[in-house]
Amino acid sequence: MNNETRKTDSTTAAASPLTVKEAPQPVMIKKIGKTTYRVKIHFSETSKETMSDKIKRLILNDSEKIS
Repeated sequence: MNNETRKTDSTTAAASPLTVKEAPQPVMIKKIGKTTYRVKIHFSETSKETMSDKIKRLILNDSEKIS
């Protein structure tokens, strides 16, 4: 038997958040006619624009093209 005591580090490793590369990308599948579209969705971690802001901007840009 070994009577040695083991010294353990009392600090625990901090949990790190998942990064985009670690998390699986959401996928949308849409079938239009005989064609099936598979779209992977990703979000920028550095973007300062919210999803609502982006949708509004896209709608405004499209409406300006039609006018």
